[in-house]
Amino acid sequence: MKLAKLAGATLAICLFFGYSDSMYAAALAAAPANEQDNLPFTAPGPNYRGALPYAEVLIDAGHGGIDGGTFHEDVLEKHINLAVSKKLHARLQQLGVSSVLNRSDDYALSDDNRWLGSRSRHQRDLSQRTELTQEIHTGLLVSLHVNWSKRSAAHGPVVLHQKNRGESALLALCIQDALNQQQKTNELPRAGSPFYLLNTVKQPAVIVEMGFISNEADRRMLTSDKGQDKLAEAIASGVRQYKLFFR
Repeated sequence: MKLAKLAGATLAICLFFGYSDSMYAAALAAAPANEQDNLPFTAPGPNYRGALPYAEVLIDAGHGGIDGGTFHEDVLEKHINLAVSKKLHARLQQLGVSSVLNRSDDYALSDDNRWLGSRSRHQRDLSQRTELTQEIHTGLLVSLHVNWSKRSAAHGPVVLHQKNRGESALLALCIQDALNQQQKTNELPRAGSPFYLLNTVKQPAVIVEMGFISNEADRRMLTSDKGQDKLAEAIASGVRQYKLFFR
């Protein structure tokens, strides 16, 4: 994929979704100077001998086990992340997009990490998530999370992308727009510079903050079966829209 084509795709999606010139400039600035970095992370060739089959999307269900994530009273983020991840997996399969979950139950990925010499459970958890992106050959990573704020009025989805990665910024734009339409918001995706996962994963990757557990309306959506269905539908729609730009 040439740099010009990636820039054209970014411009097209910004115009289609009604984003401003400044948003296009920011997304385009995220495109790397080295055109090799613009090549999509494609399916392996016939000589691929990986232990696991190729999947187009790796779904990262944030937190799990002893790590409950953020919370409100007895509502834990980890349960929301896993529920929506399972629904997203099912919806992507319906759309013909192969996907895999990095956890299918309530357990901490740090428990599987016996190779990193660190006393930090959090560091072992993050390292294990990154390691799985190398062991499982996938095209992109979508990490699902829930936000929290001291301000109960704070609401809505925010999608974070890798800094200086044009494909990641484009994926974030697609998912952000789909979520904005679902939740009637006008948020813009942002570079998630401080986040370990985004800084270490080689594939195009995004972190999807699906809503605020600290906001009553968002919390109702995040914890209801219908709301979770709509979240999964929106995120899957964004992933599919992103893939259309690379046909």
